[in-house]
Amino acid sequence: MHKLKPIVAATPEALASALGLSSAEAREWRVQHALLTRLKEIVRQQQFTHAEIARRSRTSRTRVTAILNDDLEHVSTDLLIRILASLGYQVKVSVVKTRTAA
Repeated sequence: MHKLKPIVAATPEALASALGLSSAEAREWRVQHALLTRLKEIVRQQQFTHAEIARRSRTSRTRVTAILNDDLEHVSTDLLIRILASLGYQVKVSVVKTRTAA
């Protein structure tokens, strides 16, 4: 049996590169990761239960638990924004020019 070597990626870009994905997908992951990081801080500070978050955001507790355990597969940026809004937070978006276009 051939042994698989694990790959450790420190950034969304490194993970995307290791998986052969586009830089656009890496940038989307970066946005989702930033939203998730802030959501986890809010949940920890405010001591929200997963059930309370689910009720407020009108999604399932199972899905909230998965999201808070870093499982963003099949999770849209819209859902993360909706969850944050349901907890009383507003997401602000900033658009800046990059040095190079993708």
